[in-house]
Amino acid sequence: MLAEKILAKVKDNKINCKDALAIAYELKIKPSEVGDYCNQNKIKVVNCQLGCFK
Repeated sequence: MLAEKILAKVKDNKINCKDALAIAYELKIKPSEVGDYCNQNKIKVVNCQLGCFK
């Protein structure tokens, strides 16, 4: 489920921070879990001003 949600929003191996946070909220998981998946799959979280994702 997580992978499907992320991959639906990925463009050019990037996902917008707002979308990543929305996925975490929707799935009731920590934003870091979304970030971990993105890091493991070389997906960059962009336009992040809060520093939630590395």
